[in-house]
Amino acid sequence: MTAPRLRARLKGWGGVGAMATACALALVFALLLTCTGSLNSDAATGRPVSHSEEARAHTQTRGEEECTAPEKQTLSPSGADGPTIEEIKNRQGEKRKLIVGVDQNSYRWGYRDPNSGESGELEGFDIDLVHRIAEDILGDRDAVQFKAIPTDQRIPAIEAGRVDMVVRTMTINCDRLQDVAFSAPYFKTGQQVLAPKSSPVEGYDETLADREVCTATGSTAHSTLEADQKTGRLPESTDIRTTVPNQLDCLVRLQLGEVDAVVTDGALAASQAAQDPTIELKGEAFTAEYYGVAMKKDADDLVRRVNQILVDFREDTSDGWESSYADWLSATLGDDPSASKPPAPEYLRKS
Repeated sequence: MTAPRLRARLKGWGGVGAMATACALALVFALLLTCTGSLNSDAATGRPVSHSEEARAHTQTRGEEECTAPEKQTLSPSGADGPTIEEIKNRQGEKRKLIVGVDQNSYRWGYRDPNSGESGELEGFDIDLVHRIAEDILGDRDAVQFKAIPTDQRIPAIEAGRVDMVVRTMTINCDRLQDVAFSAPYFKTGQQVLAPKSSPVEGYDETLADREVCTATGSTAHSTLEADQKTGRLPESTDIRTTVPNQLDCLVRLQLGEVDAVVTDGALAASQAAQDPTIELKGEAFTAEYYGVAMKKDADDLVRRVNQILVDFREDTSDGWESSYADWLSATLGDDPSASKPPAPEYLRKS
């Protein structure tokens, strides 16, 4: 065990005369329009409402409630093309591909099988989904340019336009919804503890006191640990300062004895445990979270299209969600996929 480290206000105005009154009323009316937001304005004007405007209006209407279900903050499905999809389709020659940020080191999710020969093609559950999206949008499942990106570069890559989307075991949460748009959920998971089998750590509890825990920079795991340490759910003496760019780097540090435990998504943790017989999952998942496809904000047509693809992916009994689960994840998560398959999605708007 490594040595513990301490963490140690509108002023009112009056006026006389009809002109002053009219001006005051006009200003008040304008302020009211600003406060009521875009949900009212689109009904009045008929103009389209973007995803970000819709999400903001939804926030204004529901206050903090929306953060209880970030997985529902997405647009209803549609198979129609739009400006974002047209831009993808209009790429010329070899560049006419879907550009997707993925992982290449997450066993059974997005990884290069060392036994696949010189090709070293990317494989896994996330990769299957990417091929499905490319086939629907471009008519060719292989019309994909994969870009391997570390955990902490997923959002920057989308915002900078280096990728069209990220399909990389990315949890939908409210903080990220401020920066990117998400599809409906395609997988259900939760945070879990990974530690050596011989470790006295028993799960996400007091046994993590005076232990050093590794998480990936910018991950849901790290933000959860920070929040839980403030509320007392996680022992104050737990050292959570160790963060790494890629989640898999935590596994390496664990194997080297540099940290005592790793906290990450249970679905990923199970795959890591399958790679090393000396480590195991400790305790049950202590959160309920969902993976989604992340895209640039205001790319509404692409979000709707991906949501339609996900509907079809779920319903396809021959080569869909359950088939991909059986191929890649049943060995680590069990033969019954029901715990991992998300419920029927809900959307911000039904039209």
